[in-house]
Amino acid sequence: MTGVSTSCGACKFLRRKCTIECVFAPYFSYDEAVAHFAAVHKVFGASNVSRLLLHLPEHFRSEAALTISFEAIARMRDPVYGCVAYIHALQQEVATLQEEIEVLGNQMVNTMSIGITSDCEGLKPPNHTSSSGRRKVVHRPPQQPWRK
Repeated sequence: MTGVSTSCGACKFLRRKCTIECVFAPYFSYDEAVAHFAAVHKVFGASNVSRLLLHLPEHFRSEAALTISFEAIARMRDPVYGCVAYIHALQQEVATLQEEIEVLGNQMVNTMSIGITSDCEGLKPPNHTSSSGRRKVVHRPPQQPWRK
């Protein structure tokens, strides 16, 4: 039971008094609990869900109630595919995003390679040739690491 005079969403929907032993009270005591339990009751049946929750260890019941509620709402929205429609939509979104990542990665590689080749053109050694066509040797003092 959720409070002194407050019934859980399941008991409100079923129009019965919420007792201390109510299996639904810990899991259907929130603002939209009545609507969610209505979907659960219509899709799975209250007695089936009650039996399922009672057969689970207590530490799994909360997650099971959330999952059952989600699946019931999904089945109400899409009677044919249910929650599989959500899974399919998410898989398509993942595939689209992976393609986009690949395209952006290729663009990044192309942009970087263009930038590197244009930077390398400025790094080519100067062409020191004399009028006779022979290269001049330019002597430079060794650069010391502390001077830049």
